[in-house]
Amino acid sequence: MEHIALYRAWRPQSFQDMVGQQHIIQTLQNAIREQRVSHAYLFSGPRGTGKTSAAKVLAKAVNCERGPGPEPCNECPSCLRITAGNIMDVQEIDAASNRGVEEIRDLRDKVKYAPTEVRRKVYIIDEVHMLTTEAFNALLKTLEEPPQHVMFILATTEPHKLPATIISRCQRFDFRRVSLEEQTGRLTEICRKEGISADDDALQYIARLSDGGMRDALSILDQISSFTDGKVTYQQVLGMTGGIPSEQFARLAAAILEGDMGQLLELVEQLMHEGKSADKCLENLLYYFRDLLMIKMVPGADQLTDRVLNPADFRDMAAAYSRERLFVIVETLSRYLGEMKYASHPQTIFEVALMKLCSSGSTAGDAAGIPAADAVMPAAAGAAGAAQPGELEQLKRQIGALEKKLEQAIQAGGVGGGREQAAPQRTAAPPSAPRVSAPSKLPPQLDKFIASKDSSDFGEVYKQWSHVLQGVKEEKVTVHAWFVDGEPVSVMDDAVLVAFKNTIHRDTTEKPANRQVIEHVLNAKLGKPYRLVTMMMKDWSEAATKSASGATEELRLEHEHEAVEAKSEPWIDEAIQLFGEDLVVIKE
Repeated sequence: MEHIALYRAWRPQSFQDMVGQQHIIQTLQNAIREQRVSHAYLFSGPRGTGKTSAAKVLAKAVNCERGPGPEPCNECPSCLRITAGNIMDVQEIDAASNRGVEEIRDLRDKVKYAPTEVRRKVYIIDEVHMLTTEAFNALLKTLEEPPQHVMFILATTEPHKLPATIISRCQRFDFRRVSLEEQTGRLTEICRKEGISADDDALQYIARLSDGGMRDALSILDQISSFTDGKVTYQQVLGMTGGIPSEQFARLAAAILEGDMGQLLELVEQLMHEGKSADKCLENLLYYFRDLLMIKMVPGADQLTDRVLNPADFRDMAAAYSRERLFVIVETLSRYLGEMKYASHPQTIFEVALMKLCSSGSTAGDAAGIPAADAVMPAAAGAAGAAQPGELEQLKRQIGALEKKLEQAIQAGGVGGGREQAAPQRTAAPPSAPRVSAPSKLPPQLDKFIASKDSSDFGEVYKQWSHVLQGVKEEKVTVHAWFVDGEPVSVMDDAVLVAFKNTIHRDTTEKPANRQVIEHVLNAKLGKPYRLVTMMMKDWSEAATKSASGATEELRLEHEHEAVEAKSEPWIDEAIQLFGEDLVVIKE
C-alpha cells in the first residue's frame, strides 16, 4: 500500500481533531448551531496551524446531510465527497497560481448559479494575499453581497498585504501558534496509533523545531521515523535535523564566562566539523542567552520559553552571569546575527562575535589588574536593593575580595593610595603615558639570550620558522591562531625564545597542552628537542636596546658637557621631545 505522509493522514476531519485553536472552534460551532453563519471569513495565521483544514471542516459542517451541526458526521456522501475533493460546489482555489483578474471574473460569473449537489457553495481561496490589485477590485462587490447560497473562506499567512476593503467585508479569525504542550500531546497520540516508539524529550525537541506549526512537526516526525525504523530518540533527532544540544551551548557559555578564547575556538571548530551552520549556531546561542536572562530576572520564567528542557541547568548558568553582562551579550549577538545575513564568511562572523563576548568581560577590571569575573558583579551593586538575599551575600564577598586586592596593589606601589596621592602622579606623567599595569614576566637567563640573538643557530631556526608555523597549524589550528602572533628572537642551547605582541596570545600559548603541541612540532621540524620560552616583544626590545647602548656609553660621556649645554635651549628640548634624540641633530 502506498505510504501517505503523516500530515496528510492525520489532517483534522472535524473540529474536535484540531489542536490549539479552541477560541476559533467554539465561535464557529456556536455560529453553526445558532444558524448565524457569515457569508465571508478570513483565516490568518502562521503556516501549519490549521487554516485550510478549518475551512474544509466548516464547509462539511454547513453541508452535512445530518446537519448543519457543530460537527460534520464524516459518514454521509456529502462529507465523504468534500473530504475527497469530488464536489464541484466546494472549490479550493490557490490564489498563488490563479491571481489574475480574469480568474476572479470567471469565479464571479459562476457564483450566481445555485449549487447542484450540496446545500451551499463554498469557495476556499488559499494564500489570498497573492491576488493582484485588479483581482481584489473584481472580488470586492461579490464578497460584500454574494447570493444566499455562497460562502467565501479566505486563508492567508500575511494579512497585512490584504486591502482594508477586503478585510472589512469578512469575519476575521487569527490562528495562533500551537503551544509546546499541545503539540507534544498530539505527537504522542499519533505515535501511539501509528506504532512509533518515541522518547518524550525527542518529541519535545521536534515540537520546538516546528515553531508552533503542527504540519511541520508531523513532517519532521515522519522523516525521522523512516530513518530510525520506528524508534525515535533525542540524539537521532539532533543528528537528522542538524540540531545542537543545550549542553554544547552550556560549554560555550562557560568558556565565555571564563574568558577562554582557545576553548571557544575549539568548540566552534567542533560544531563546524559536525556540519552545523554558523548562522543557525549564532541564532540558537542568542536564544540560549535570552532564556538565561529570563530565568535570572523573572521567577518561574522556565514556563515562558519552549526551549528549556532542564530548568535546573539553566538556573545554575544564569546565577554565574550578572544581569548587565547578559544584556550586553544578547545585544551583541543580535547585532552580529543581523550582519551575518550579508556576510560571505559566516563562520568568521560567528568566531568574532564569540571573541568579542569573551573580551567584553575584561574591560571593567583592566585598569587595576582585576579579573573579569570579579569586575562584572560590582557593576550591579546599584541594583542590590532588588537582589535576592543570596545574591547580596555574594556581592558582599566579592566586594571584600576586591578591597583586599586593591590594598595589595597599593602596598606594591601599583595604585595610588587616594586622590591626593594620585594627583601628583598624573601631573608628572607626560600626556601619552601608558596606564599602570603589572610588570611582565621576563624569562631566566635573559642576558644569555641577548648575547645569542645573532648566533648561527638562531639563523637556522629563523629560516625554518615558516615550516614550524605550518606544522603547528596542521597539528592544531586553534594553537596556530595564537602562536602566529609570536616571532623568534633568539636561540640558546636547547631553548627557542619567542616574543609576542599581545599578552593574551602569549598566555594562551603558555598553557601546558598548547606548549606540548608546539614543542613537539619544534622537535619534528628542527631535528632537535627545543624548549619554548616566551616573553613580550616590548620587553625584548627594551632589553636589547639597553644591552646595545652599554657598549657606547663611554663614547657619549666625552660629549656629555656639550650635550648639556646644547639642551639648555628650550626649543631644543621641545624638538627632542617631539622627534626623539636619534632624529635630532644639533649644528652650530
